[in-house]
Amino acid sequence: MGSAQQAATGTRPSAGVLQANGVGDGDMVQLLDAGGTRREDGMFSPYIDALDAETLRGFYRDMALVRRFDAEATALQRQGELALWVPVVGQEAAQIGSGSAMNKADYAFPTYREHGVALTRGLDLADLLKLFRGVTNGGWDPRENHFHLYTLVLAAQTLHAVGYAMGIQRDLAAGGATEPAAVVAYFGDGSSSEGDVHESMVFAASYNAPVVFFCQNNNWAISVPFEVQSKIPLVNRAGGYGFPGIRVDGNDVLAVYAVTQWALEHARSGRGPVLIEASTYRVGAHTTADDPTKYRLNAEEESWKAKDPLQRLETYLRAAGLADDAFFDQLKNDGDELAAHVRRATLALGGADIRQKFATVYAEAHPLVAEELAWFENYEASFAHAGSQTSQGGAA
Repeated sequence: MGSAQQAATGTRPSAGVLQANGVGDGDMVQLLDAGGTRREDGMFSPYIDALDAETLRGFYRDMALVRRFDAEATALQRQGELALWVPVVGQEAAQIGSGSAMNKADYAFPTYREHGVALTRGLDLADLLKLFRGVTNGGWDPRENHFHLYTLVLAAQTLHAVGYAMGIQRDLAAGGATEPAAVVAYFGDGSSSEGDVHESMVFAASYNAPVVFFCQNNNWAISVPFEVQSKIPLVNRAGGYGFPGIRVDGNDVLAVYAVTQWALEHARSGRGPVLIEASTYRVGAHTTADDPTKYRLNAEEESWKAKDPLQRLETYLRAAGLADDAFFDQLKNDGDELAAHVRRATLALGGADIRQKFATVYAEAHPLVAEELAWFENYEASFAHAGSQTSQGGAA
């Protein structure tokens, strides 16, 4: 928060908040430590103090359901029902906290790992698997829940997000919209090395766009550790573009919720973009095609498991008398029901029709595409021919 903004609001930067000129401390905002103990913060604690017990239990419920969904999706991929899966284990707090802070009118632009955000936006999680089964390029109508389609091209969604935010800005100015809204652009530390992120932040700052850049720094860009990508905390980049940056404990759902609430209010009120760096960890593989044992040590994984976002919130809820065994037992049953629903829905999709992909490359028939389709069909038929010859040879 810049000095002019501080004077206008009467607030001072809390730990982890950088001023627009980059001056300030880079400490991390944390409201719930790894042991499940509440910590007070003059700027961000009030956002949590206003929440009731049902909402706090809801944070845990959503995190637990996403983790169970993730386990089922991983199993489906291992069983050959999905072409690929992108696990989210370890990052649940960053996603549930930020997604829950959004208003209905706000709009989220995800990467390909924001399963938790999808849940907070009201999506049927089974719809996410349509893309990974290869039966569609999307899976849902982004206009219904203000949750955009997954983006497989690194950082492309940050450009889309800024453009959409500029559209919101212009709609309000022209009287075409009555409710202020903001956009959240999700990306990872690996994507932060892409030029698209730089260009997005330049545009957002230049046009004061109502966008929150939410970076889930999970410490690894596939096999490249964060320290190779950046010699300074990512949050410090915000100062170079002239807008505030906040570094938050991404495994603390309470802190993430509070910080995102503040950032969205900042953006909606016309004060421009904010960068949030959520410090978290990708406990498992980058995707199911990846083997993290090849590039990182088991000791590192174990040290982060001790900071598990679900365990710390469970500890807090139990200690505060906000949840009991009955709640957690019921949640386990709910998770199993969700997993069964996801499995049924996925198997009912059938298989992908590769010929349909050829048919939708162009609006009209194209000779090169027709030639490539003919090659594919001959190639596919060769397997049936080879199998027939093998069968005949065995009979002889």
